[in-house]
Amino acid sequence: MSFYDLYSQYRDIDTAFGPITRRDPEKALSAKSPGIKDFLALLSLPAETYLEEMAVKSHKLTLQYFGKTIQLYTPLYLSNYCDNRCVYCGFNADNKIERKRLTPKEVESEAKVIAATGLQHILVLTGESRTQSPLSYIKECVDVLKNYFSSISVEIYALTDREYAELVLAGADGLTIYQEAYDKEVYKAMHPSGPKNDYRFRLDAPARGAGSGMRNVNIGALLGLDDWRKEVFWLGLHAKYLQDKFPDVEVGASLPRLRPHAGHFTIPHKVSDRAMVQTIAALRIFLPRLGISISTREEAGFRENLISIGITRMSAGSSTYVGGHTIPKHNTDTLPQFEISDTRDVSGIMGMLERKGYQPVLKDWLRI
Repeated sequence: MSFYDLYSQYRDIDTAFGPITRRDPEKALSAKSPGIKDFLALLSLPAETYLEEMAVKSHKLTLQYFGKTIQLYTPLYLSNYCDNRCVYCGFNADNKIERKRLTPKEVESEAKVIAATGLQHILVLTGESRTQSPLSYIKECVDVLKNYFSSISVEIYALTDREYAELVLAGADGLTIYQEAYDKEVYKAMHPSGPKNDYRFRLDAPARGAGSGMRNVNIGALLGLDDWRKEVFWLGLHAKYLQDKFPDVEVGASLPRLRPHAGHFTIPHKVSDRAMVQTIAALRIFLPRLGISISTREEAGFRENLISIGITRMSAGSSTYVGGHTIPKHNTDTLPQFEISDTRDVSGIMGMLERKGYQPVLKDWLRI
């Protein structure tokens, strides 16, 4: 069974499960191994009454499975060329922005600056253009980066099984790919044209990556495109599917909220801070082994508050500009993919974590 089959089975959530009563969240909190309906109950409106209890249980489970550790990483943008017209993204092919692709020499300059901070985990990103950022170019960049980092994850366009295997052979060990929106109709409206318009090919990409040798796979929904409760429900189901099918793969989830970017796009579904807390707690209770990331899209103080609830991974010293670690903003005409809120550097994030009694993890994987 593919995840698409599972999605189709639960697409009509109300028909599949019936109404959630006020007692259901309480039952879910007391369940030894919460099931799918329990997860739905924890995401429901009635569960807001139990938010404090959910946060406490989520905190305890996170300590049990991860201890007081937070893995740190930073993104490295290689290119902003894109063939898609995603209505919410600053890299949209129709946006009149300066386009750039780093040379291997520029990639090495970025690597040296990042590695000097102590970070050993890096996330490589490009816009989605097979012409301007072909697989051969990405493999060339990975070949440079593996001299500086123990773990290299990629966040690029969806690939075939064979192509993911090529990336693993080149030195990449992690895949990050967001479905953005799980609802098919919403997905179609948000991705009107370009290769990303293929919903099913995108949806099956995490499984292709996991089956091709990626050590860790991170998925996500872009919160704000649709009703967050049902999107997080499908995100959780997707993560469970991957955990069950690929038990040796570390599965993680990211919870990005829409941020301002180039273009004209109004966020259709605002997601509150309380909703973010409920989301993290529900995911942790449902999937205790799930890695949960929170990005620099969120404000510094709010990120700190979320750590104790269930976060296990954070970005630090982030830039969403191409070459943003070495090229000052005032020296480039390129625009970021989105605006970040937490601008602290790696030492600033590490200091904050240590003051809170957490251990910042810069390396948890040894490349052989």
